Amino acid sequence: MKINDYLSRGEVVHFTTSSDLWAWAILVGNWLSIISIFAIAAALPGPCVVVAAIVLLAGRQMGLAVLMHECGHGTFFKSKRLNELVGQWLCALPIMNDQPSYARGHLEHHRRVGSYEDPDLPNYRSYPVSRASFRRKVIRDLTGQTACKSIALTVRRLVTTIRNDDLALSLVYFRPFLGQLMLLLVLAVFGIAWTYLLWAAAYMTVFMLIIRVRQVAEHAAVPGLYSKDPRQNTRTVDAPWWQRLLFAPNGVNFHLEHHFMASVPCYRLRGLREHLRRKNAFDVVPQFFGYGALLRHAVTD
Repeated sequence: MKINDYLSRGEVVHFTTSSDLWAWAILVGNWLSIISIFAIAAALPGPCVVVAAIVLLAGRQMGLAVLMHECGHGTFFKSKRLNELVGQWLCALPIMNDQPSYARGHLEHHRRVGSYEDPDLPNYRSYPVSRASFRRKVIRDLTGQTACKSIALTVRRLVTTIRNDDLALSLVYFRPFLGQLMLLLVLAVFGIAWTYLLWAAAYMTVFMLIIRVRQVAEHAAVPGLYSKDPRQNTRTVDAPWWQRLLFAPNGVNFHLEHHFMASVPCYRLRGLREHLRRKNAFDVVPQFFGYGALLRHAVTD
């Protein structure tokens, strides 16, 4: 699947052009959603509201993860510096991540996808899996085991770098915890520090499950995991808005199109998908509508 088979030079320029207006609108929209959830939970702190807030905050955490990903590709804003600053301070750190570290690993995934050297391969090479196996994974996610394992690894690395007097690397592992402290302090300034517990609960539970479903959706049980053709090793899931709100915010469900041309910003992926459809690029690609259909394909009896 070659770019020049489906796009003219002018079309490439169109689809790969970053828009600061679109980027700011999406970023502000994500944070306004987060602020609204905090505000409603603080004003109406009942059990149903708390549970709903945790689920919805997990979806917004996924939204920030997508924007971190976009900034890591340098496609979200026109400015490299703006991608670095926004990606780190407003996207990565609030979700216990580090923008430069994530970007290095993710770009390696793009270089190696469709091969045995893909660093993300352990996340999806075992699929399809049995219902029992997937149930165990879901339980680990929703009980906090997956998140605790990840946080413990970061803590061990931080302690090791401190012992080795590696200040630069220590800062890399410390910054995610600094991001959590900053968020807590902001909420405390508004007198609702307790709502940070909702953010932490969302991260420790539902967010981990969302990440897993997204990983399955993108590369698991695909026609050709070790093919170099993105139509074989990557998947797009067309889904209703309410599923995208939780599992695929900010256009992350258009993953095949992203691997076809990673320089396309997330806000232009839908347009690219429609263009490729008109060019019959997906005639041989299995289509999935909704994450329920996707999981029924990837999780077997």
